[in-house]
Formats: sequence, structure tokens, C-alpha cells
Amino acid sequence: MASTIVSFHAHPDDEAILVGGTLALAADAGHRVVLVFATRGDLGEVDDGVLDPDEHLGQRREQEARDAADVLGAARVEFLPYHDSGMAGEATNDAPYAFAAADIEEAAAHLAALLREEHADVLTVYDERGGYGHPDHIQVHVVGRRAAALAGTPRVYAATVSKEHFLELNERLGDEVPDDVERPDPEELDLGVPLARITTTVDVTGALDRKRAAMAAHPSQIAEESFFLALPDDLFAAAFGTEWFVRLDETPAEPETWVLDEARP
Repeated sequence: MASTIVSFHAHPDDEAILVGGTLALAADAGHRVVLVFATRGDLGEVDDGVLDPDEHLGQRREQEARDAADVLGAARVEFLPYHDSGMAGEATNDAPYAFAAADIEEAAAHLAALLREEHADVLTVYDERGGYGHPDHIQVHVVGRRAAALAGTPRVYAATVSKEHFLELNERLGDEVPDDVERPDPEELDLGVPLARITTTVDVTGALDRKRAAMAAHPSQIAEESFFLALPDDLFAAAFGTEWFVRLDETPAEPETWVLDEARP
């Protein structure tokens, strides 16, 4: 028997970066993968010339999400009726229909209805800081957990990053990153959670080609020359070959490995 995994995200491209490998492996193993986005990412940064003259960024990013979903093997893509809230502290955080300002019960009801319809076995959200403090990412954590409770979804995992891995990776990369590639500053981002909190790790090296391709399916946000795509294969594997989760429904006493060829991961 196959499971249904619903993966909830703030904006298109988050799915490829955080859990793309896990979702690809799950689809390969026969599980049903459903992607749900809170917004279409309509306030994302975009370089001049990327959009057509009459094209709206939200429209472009929705199509990019669907293209990435095809790469990852997702069976369904849905969007909640909210707008991108922008970065923390911006006036758009409180704008009408901004996801960060949405009523928790209302937003959770939207997601819970989909979880019930899909008979979801697993829901993925983000950690309580949303990885790095983006208000829409934090709201994914809050709304997702409430939706799982309303729908009775038995397993909930927070996608995150090992803080130690990110810091060690920055040292390992050293001078190996091409000079024209701007890499993230781990101190500035304050990304992820301590390794001691990680309950579940997934080795996604077997799906790295599709994870990279899913990232590339979001060209409005992830340029070919970006840190995400410009790394050579060995460094890309070091940076993105593992995906991390914190189990939220009932954290096991010992760390577990997400076994994707079983009925319930």
C-alpha cells in the first residue's frame, strides 16, 4: 500500500530547495505526492527582462511550480487563496490576503479540507522559525500543524536544515566556489536548527539530478549562475545531498531514517 504525502510550502521554489529530493524518492517508491503552496510568491525578487511585458510574477511562479512538480513526480499541485507577505518587517506583512496576516483557523481549514480529501498519511511543513524567519514560512508551520490536527493527519514533519551542517559546509567550500557565485552567509541567515533536534534524515543523493532540475524549473528565482545551480556536482551533492526533518506529531526517542519504500515513511 502506498502513502499520500502532502508537502506544504510558502512560495514556489521552496519545495525544490528544501524537500525536492525526498519528494522525488517518495514518488519513485509509489507514494502519492501532493504539493500545496500558501502563495504564488508574487512579491519575490526578479531580474529585469525575466518577465514578459504583460506577465505577472505570480502567474510565472505558479507555472514554474507546476513544471517543478512534473520533474519531482508530484501528482497534484494546489494553491491556497493568499498573497506573498514579503520579508519580515515590510508593510506588506499586514496587507489584505497576505498569508502572514491570515486567520489561522481559516487558513488551516483550507489545508485541512485538502488533507481529508487526499486521506493524507504525512504532512510536511517547516520548523517554527520557518528556516530563517520569513513570516510566510513561520505561518506555514503554524497553519500546517493546526490543519493536521483538524484533519487527523497522523504524521507531521518539519522540513529544516542542520545548522551545524550549514556552518561546516561554508568552511568546506572555502575557495572551491567560483568567484562569480555569491554564496549564502551562514551567520547572516541564521538558518536551520541544531542537529540534536533533527529526528529524521533523508539521503537524497539518488535524486540529486531531479532536485537540481526542479530548482532550475524556477528560473525567475533561481538563476543558472546562482549558488543553487552553479556548484559543480560534488559540491552540489555536499550542499544538497541530505534533507532534514523534525518529527512533530510524536518525536521518537532515537533519530530515524525516512524509509521511502515502505507504506508509511
